[in-house]
Amino acid sequence: MSSFPEILLRPATSSDAAAIAITMRASLNAFDWMPLLHTPEEDLFFIRDIVLPEQQVTVVATDGRIVGFIAVNEAWVDQFYLDPAWTGQGIGTRLLATDGMPLVKLHCFQVNTGARRFYERHGFRAEAFGDGSVNEEGLPDIRYVLRR
Repeated sequence: MSSFPEILLRPATSSDAAAIAITMRASLNAFDWMPLLHTPEEDLFFIRDIVLPEQQVTVVATDGRIVGFIAVNEAWVDQFYLDPAWTGQGIGTRLLATDGMPLVKLHCFQVNTGARRFYERHGFRAEAFGDGSVNEEGLPDIRYVLRR
């Protein structure tokens, strides 16, 4: 018998909204450079009323608990978060490969060196660098593109 927990990827449902919002907040709180812009209630509203109805969302769960998710809208990965306690275990790789899209685009903050290494290791290439003027955090970002 394996001592590793079973990892389940599945489509998100509306009843997952609170758990997804908590996972997103845990991930964001792990970065000391990330400005705190929203309350937990605003996080829940964002996930429940914007992300889930408008995007294709896949969650990763283990032991009945959501530990990560990806939200895709056409060719864009709009949200991609993993509970910091679950990084480095291949879960992000599995989430990123769930849709098999021929073209994938996403934005990443320039300061997020761990995410940048992750995306580049998975074949993403930087196509544009922004100064932060178009995101609410005001942080310089990178547009990454993967062509499969």
